[in-house]
Amino acid sequence: MNTLLFVYNANSGKLNALLDVGHKLFSPSTYQCNLCALTFDTFNENKQWKQFREESNINIQFYHIDEFEKAYSNETFKYPVVLKQDENGLNVFLSKAELNTIDSLEVLIEKI
Repeated sequence: MNTLLFVYNANSGKLNALLDVGHKLFSPSTYQCNLCALTFDTFNENKQWKQFREESNINIQFYHIDEFEKAYSNETFKYPVVLKQDENGLNVFLSKAELNTIDSLEVLIEKI
């Protein structure tokens, strides 16, 4: 079965999450993860995104950079990125450049 892997341009952990929230609050225009900005509000997962994710038939996995690179040690990409995993391995589904052009959650959902 094909899987979409969403890799955020952030590392895991409480301290990193706190730093991300601060960055979103005080300097949103310089925030480095458009995927995070589209799928999360300041403190929680966007409700529309959560509903899409839960109602979708798509197999979806989410990673922070450190988690992804630990699980897929031979793979590196420009983050954020959405990857498609199938019998041929990992392929870019939505690149960082593509994600950075998406200006609304609705557009992201359409592309998926």
